[in-house]
Amino acid sequence: MTKTIDITVPDLSGRRAVVTGASDGLGVGLAGRLAAAGAEVIMPVRNQRKGEAAIDRIRRSAPDATVSLRELDLSSLDSVAELGRTLTQEDRPIHLLINNAGVMTPPERQNTADGFELQFGSNHLGHVALVAHLLPLLRAGQARVTSQVSVAAARGSINWDDLNWERSYDGMKAYRQSKIALGLFGLELDRRSRAAGWGISSNLAHPGVAPTNLLAARPEVGRAKDTLGVRVIRALSARGLLVGTVASAALPAVYAATSPDAQPGRLYGPGGLGHLGGAPAEQKLYPTLRGDEQADRIWRVSQELTAVPFPQD
Repeated sequence: MTKTIDITVPDLSGRRAVVTGASDGLGVGLAGRLAAAGAEVIMPVRNQRKGEAAIDRIRRSAPDATVSLRELDLSSLDSVAELGRTLTQEDRPIHLLINNAGVMTPPERQNTADGFELQFGSNHLGHVALVAHLLPLLRAGQARVTSQVSVAAARGSINWDDLNWERSYDGMKAYRQSKIALGLFGLELDRRSRAAGWGISSNLAHPGVAPTNLLAARPEVGRAKDTLGVRVIRALSARGLLVGTVASAALPAVYAATSPDAQPGRLYGPGGLGHLGGAPAEQKLYPTLRGDEQADRIWRVSQELTAVPFPQD
């Protein structure tokens, strides 16, 4: 029997939020919690049909929710730029950005539209470009940016000699790299904002382990059937053992993005055994996320790869 875990979300009336990957899984839960608290939530999605279904689901539980779709494919830098232009033309400050969307461990190496390894390009570079394009709106909203990393990022490294895994592809190592890179970027964003007076704060969250669709059958990434891992996770979650539920796994990012107690430059995840499940809590930064030199390097390399510059220090 699973135990219900929940948190109180502050009133977000008058706040505009953007949540990537909000068409299913953790993302729709994140968007729903923000909208139920009064935020206007923008849901940039690749699949419009799934996006519309997600909006219907949110409105069933929060009939007054203000939610709307925009188009976004994080595996295409042109698509990211187009969303940036769309939101810039709308000319409204963004107060919350949750970099949540992700793809996990395609069995075979795949490329983004721009030639990057799919996980590095979508999970990391797409979000870097999005933050850069939205920076004026984020500054106008004195925004809080929360980037969703993973327990997988506690191990591994940046494969600096082969960022795109062209010589030897390992799906899990590439996934870990993408989440380490996004985490380092999120921490460097906070440091540079404080140094330059951008007015943006940035922190990290991770969902622990829960039966989301990341490891489920996904033909679009070459996975024809559910992995053994996701089947085990579903069984544990249904019995309330060790791991979380989809609902509880969304809470660390909700907490990191909205709580007055959540601090910039920190990491929030489930507080249970091994940080796999449980209520949101602050935890120590993974060793892979410590070190200003690595964070500075990924910041600069990511700008070069995306060709979307940030203001100079």
